Amino acid sequence: MGVKLEVFRMTIYLTFPVAMFWIANQAEWFEDYVIQRKRELWPPEKEDQRRELEEFKERIRKQREEKLLRAAQQGP
Repeated sequence: MGVKLEVFRMTIYLTFPVAMFWIANQAEWFEDYVIQRKRELWPPEKEDQRRELEEFKERIRKQREEKLLRAAQQGP
């Protein structure tokens, strides 16, 4: 009885990780869920929001450059 139980346990120990790995790699099973979840978490950007962000970045960059230029002119 003990040997049969140990063989069964070893079979379970070996097949369980292999089965989990195989299931996790079946992309078509999870593809729709993943796409839906990504759209919920990160909705597509609107053109206006993207343009405003780019304008903000440009303003900050210009301010930084002007500050550095003024500091360089007043320096040594």
